[in-house]
Amino acid sequence: MAAPQWFSDSVSWVPVERDIEVLGTSIHLKSWGEPELPGVVLVHGGAAHAGWWDHIAPFLARRHRVVALDLSGHGDSGSREGYGFEFWSAEVLAVVEASEFVRPPVLIGHSMGGWVSMAAATDDARVAGVAVLDTPLRSLSPEQAAARDKRAFGPLKVYPTLIDAISHFRTVPDQADSLPFVMDHVARRSLREVDGGWSWKFDPRIFGSARPTPELLQSVRCRAALFRAERGLVTTDVAAEMYALFGRTAPVVEIPLAGHHIMLDQPLPLVSGLLTLLADWDHSVAQIGSAEHL
Repeated sequence: MAAPQWFSDSVSWVPVERDIEVLGTSIHLKSWGEPELPGVVLVHGGAAHAGWWDHIAPFLARRHRVVALDLSGHGDSGSREGYGFEFWSAEVLAVVEASEFVRPPVLIGHSMGGWVSMAAATDDARVAGVAVLDTPLRSLSPEQAAARDKRAFGPLKVYPTLIDAISHFRTVPDQADSLPFVMDHVARRSLREVDGGWSWKFDPRIFGSARPTPELLQSVRCRAALFRAERGLVTTDVAAEMYALFGRTAPVVEIPLAGHHIMLDQPLPLVSGLLTLLADWDHSVAQIGSAEHL
């Protein structure tokens, strides 16, 4: 399936890339848009990387300064002896500081990245809002569950050629309707050349048992929004519970026909939803509820 023009145009916007040091580890950043625009920080899910946003970020960057990072242990960032929300949320906040946004930015996190974004969003002096994309509550992310059950993400394999490696790229959970041209783009940026061939850009040690708690959602004091994929992990019941924990002020936006990895199968509806949310938040007064009073 040939890539449509909108996708080719989007990924042709080459971001500015650089590295910063956070708690002794190099963190890789990609940025789009003019510095004087309102800020957005994109946070990927487990075993993913900033390249998952390459076709999404340019749409947001028409009216925002957009920065995507590789969390430690992912992509082109460095590794650590151990991983967890305390490190990853500190990395997100360090990116906020290093990006010198004109005002506190909005964090957008997918799956595990939604947990990381919520942990960072408890610092409402540096974060204006947080939107989480199909981030489950009380359960492991699908990547964590697959790693725990040894169904995926074991010791990194080395493939003799790039094409062979790309052919083995899979999402967890699998999505039959993922767009082939998006999958190919993401797969190519998920690999690095190593001795003997090509291997994946993540540290298998990233997967632990950490998961969000109701207390984490209740600790978010800035604006919040929840995006659920119709065919994803966040059921309507889970979305209702998260809505209550956010203080009954966080909109719940459903992306029709989307699987868990929304940017892979329904990228344009996702862009439309995010642009609508950002436009509202840019021009409205925050109403932040408190679940403690429910």
